[in-house]
Amino acid sequence: MKRLFCLAALAAAALGPSLAAQAAGLEFAVGHTSESTMTYRLGLKSDWDKSWLQSDVGRLTGYWDGAYTYWEGDKSSASNSLSFSPVLVYEFAGESVKPYLEAGIGVALFSHTEVEGNRLGSAFQFEDRLGFGLRFAGGHEVGIRATHYSNAGISSRNDGVESYALHYTMPL
Repeated sequence: MKRLFCLAALAAAALGPSLAAQAAGLEFAVGHTSESTMTYRLGLKSDWDKSWLQSDVGRLTGYWDGAYTYWEGDKSSASNSLSFSPVLVYEFAGESVKPYLEAGIGVALFSHTEVEGNRLGSAFQFEDRLGFGLRFAGGHEVGIRATHYSNAGISSRNDGVESYALHYTMPL
């Protein structure tokens, strides 16, 4: 499993420069799990540059999200994860501040199959997210997000784990 995680980390590092060239923003997030384990996330976002259902109320749009998350713990329980997700965003109309709601389902790869006593069953997990926030005229964003990780029954063990985070995105 360590080889698989190292391979995924190398692929992310190799793709990083090309993702950064297209990215709309660099995200920093700090959160905690349902068991109060701290999480630290660094992500790249690339807007889809498309919108649907545009009206006076708002519009539906989205972005690609690739991220690294550190799950704090002692030497034996700390974990790392890499994730990739398409995210749908409903952005409400506004001049200098635009509130938004987001939802996405993606994939994640964990370095350990146990996080804070939760047995994930496999390193591969699905990542489900719900969040809301504010997008400012200069492209900066702040928000709150709940993320759930689960293997969706692929493995007999499927405790899953949640993370609740505050995030800030700066435009690139």
